[in-house]
Amino acid sequence: MGNRDYKKFGAGEYYHIYNRGNREERIFTDESDFNFFILKLNQNLFLSNYKKIRFRTPPLSEDSFSLISYCLMPNHFHFLIKQNRETPTSKLILRVCTSFSKYINKKYGRVGHLFQDQFKQVLIEDDSYLLWLSAYIHQNPKIAGLVDRAENYKWSSYPDFLGLERNLIECDKKIILNQFKENNNYHDFVDSSYEIIKKRKDLERLLLDYT
Repeated sequence: MGNRDYKKFGAGEYYHIYNRGNREERIFTDESDFNFFILKLNQNLFLSNYKKIRFRTPPLSEDSFSLISYCLMPNHFHFLIKQNRETPTSKLILRVCTSFSKYINKKYGRVGHLFQDQFKQVLIEDDSYLLWLSAYIHQNPKIAGLVDRAENYKWSSYPDFLGLERNLIECDKKIILNQFKENNNYHDFVDSSYEIIKKRKDLERLLLDYT
């Protein structure tokens, strides 16, 4: 648990991937920024939906990765991703973040690094870790005070998990929801996790204490 070896990637493994803006600055300023990031992520995950686009570099195989859940915060992002093939997650994240950085630098006339450093990746080794991580990701906006209820945050997969609206990015939710008899049981789990997560903002400490 909590393994951060960026050189180790494996087909069939699940990872928590995250990064934040350089000096903790915002990376998303308005809706168009969020939408552009989502577009680039969709293009790399679901190539068949963008057949008419000419890519400068050979595209990744469409089934290389499955996005399980995500949350885009003003100054950072979280992904829960399954690597399906031998293609490492670094290729996906590099493509998305490089395109997005160029877009932001051009749009706002800025120079330099948009993201703080190399993205962080943590291997997920059991179902308990997976469930707590999904709750942590989905509770991020409420913990940060951006919304009163986590399901009201637009730039997260949580509303889709609850069947409230179609997601902006198609997520493979089965690995999470199949661990509950009903979808509202997952909502109850995430809702009940709020106080625990709020007290233990460090994810690794949270998982060590409650898995």
